[in-house]
Amino acid sequence: MDPHKRSVTIEVIDRHEKVLTIGRYGTDSAGFCEMLTAVEGFEGRVWAIEGCNGIGRHLAHRLVSDGETVIDVPAKLSARVRVFATGNGRKTDPVDAHSVAVAALRAPNLRRVQADPQLEALGMLVDRRDELGRVRTELINRIHRMLLELVPGGAKRWLSARQARAMVAGVAPAGPAVRMRLRVVGELIDDLEIVDARIKTANKELRQQVAATGSTLMELPGIGPAGAARLLADVGDIRRFATRDRFASWNGTAPLDASSGDQTRHRLSRAGNRKINRALHIMAVVQQGGYGGGRDYVKKRKADGKTQKEALRALKRRLSNTVYTRMLADQRRREEASPGGQSGATTDSCATGSTPYTGPSDRPLPGPAIHQPNELQTAP
Repeated sequence: MDPHKRSVTIEVIDRHEKVLTIGRYGTDSAGFCEMLTAVEGFEGRVWAIEGCNGIGRHLAHRLVSDGETVIDVPAKLSARVRVFATGNGRKTDPVDAHSVAVAALRAPNLRRVQADPQLEALGMLVDRRDELGRVRTELINRIHRMLLELVPGGAKRWLSARQARAMVAGVAPAGPAVRMRLRVVGELIDDLEIVDARIKTANKELRQQVAATGSTLMELPGIGPAGAARLLADVGDIRRFATRDRFASWNGTAPLDASSGDQTRHRLSRAGNRKINRALHIMAVVQQGGYGGGRDYVKKRKADGKTQKEALRALKRRLSNTVYTRMLADQRRREEASPGGQSGATTDSCATGSTPYTGPSDRPLPGPAIHQPNELQTAP
């Protein structure tokens, strides 16, 4: 399936890439029912949808709720198929649908979409929390700009609504321009207070919902309710990553091998899930400040010749291992715990944890995956 907001294009192929049917349907109720009717004769079908975390999310969840099997095809994977296909790489909806189908047929270990209402609600709430954070930053910047025109030297960098209101109270309304500035900055401060209250409420609700999942991620230094919720919502089932190295590759903390000849070096990866990468970056900055042992680890790497940025990246890679191990332990605990059982503690709460960190943390991307036939290849 090549999904869009109001329409989708589907192509049905068999295990030999023979095209069985193709069609275009609307995404309203009538079009969705028509699409399901068109494919009901294909037993053992598996839906491959591009962008199940983006534009294809609404269709993927509707299909899963109807009992269909859906796998997520990354856009980069289908793009590679399209580039090497005939037709000079032209991009149309039928071509995109064919590329998605072939990519799903041939690529191993693609993620199966699971319907988890609790994680879906958690994802929507943490998205809203991130939006509120961006709105607050914009408001603070505008207040700083207005205060610079009202108060000589402006305000300090970290400014609260209460502090901003106290500064404005000491300004004499001399002239129409000053009065208008005072009015505008007063409205901005009112908006800031509203946003701060909503952020506080969202954080409280996120903390409650994360605790309700049985996760212990918030016990790790540097992970708050928003970071834990982002990890749970975007990762889903942590077992879809066979190793911690593959998890690091997915979140962008595994460096890329850039060696050439006798020179051995690695460079920063800008790929992967950037929201998860940001959560790990915040965790690394907090631990570097003296919480959880990150400061000692950064000092050690700098003593080995690393720069400050390189040491921080190595810490992020190490903390990715920490998060992976903790999420695996939480998953096992949820499966093994009896009703009413209590969560136990793990030993990987910081960057200096003993068990999972015997190897180097700045390891490059993992090697090629062992090919495992997927459901499309084994379907009748």
